[in-house]
Amino acid sequence: MTQYSFRTSGPDAWSSPRPTRDPYLRAIAYGPVRPMHEPSWLERLLGRF
Repeated sequence: MTQYSFRTSGPDAWSSPRPTRDPYLRAIAYGPVRPMHEPSWLERLLGRF
């Protein structure tokens, strides 16, 4: 086995997480919030029961 270790010069994500973004800026960057479940065309046609 080799004895190599992997090290990076930057801090990891756990010790310095990304700062929170303003919801308006997030919407501009990624678009509107979409549901996890997209209804099928049949569900959209008949509506949810």
